[in-house]
Amino acid sequence: MTAARTGARTGVRRVVSLVPSLTEAVAATAPGLLVGATDWCTRPAGLDVVRVGGTKNPDVAAVTALRPDLVVANEEENREPDLAALRAAGVEVLVTEVRDLDQAFAELERMLVTGCGLTAPRWLDEARESWAAVPPAYGGGRKAVVPIWRRPWMVLGGDTFAGDLLARLGVHNVYGDLAERYPRIPLDRLRASGADLVVLPDEPYRFTADDGPEAFPGMPAALVDGRHLTWYGPSLVRAPAALRAALR
Repeated sequence: MTAARTGARTGVRRVVSLVPSLTEAVAATAPGLLVGATDWCTRPAGLDVVRVGGTKNPDVAAVTALRPDLVVANEEENREPDLAALRAAGVEVLVTEVRDLDQAFAELERMLVTGCGLTAPRWLDEARESWAAVPPAYGGGRKAVVPIWRRPWMVLGGDTFAGDLLARLGVHNVYGDLAERYPRIPLDRLRASGADLVVLPDEPYRFTADDGPEAFPGMPAALVDGRHLTWYGPSLVRAPAALRAALR
């Protein structure tokens, strides 16, 4: 799972990650490179690095104290004022943008190879192969609502990475045409949306068998691992099989 350096970039020996999936990607590729990560970075298990706060409220002073050669971030997960503060402190910040699977693959390679100076890892090739093996999805698939929060209810809207993965698996997000990416939709409208499936991930809100399906009486519910639906990193290797099993 590890990778050697390529010389694409030199001098990067200390990396801080502000995104859980990017943390896992760096740690799985070059374990010794990562020196700091957020409190939400739970993978790989047993990760032993300095914690620097949350994705939305990182401790800028704690990050700079680690003397990173590079901080990796994401335009959706992290706030621009925090990234600007890091840049003002002289820290180089690489910001990823991930709105679909192809962009995820490209951004992971950019971060690891161009940003960190590593060889593209085998797991990235395996992830591409796993998704290439998924049969093309055509019309007539299931129509789903995909809540990501309750109190208030929020769902996947348009232009999201998770929505693209579901589409590749033949699940049409009924709110996927909205301009807003994570709209608030009242529960009565969700129930009347015409969906024949509710997809309930366990993050960011932790939907469970006892918390979520009861709000959609008569509608089949698929409880999915949020890491397989929303993370872009080594989890993409197993994501197609895991999601297809959960969506049956």
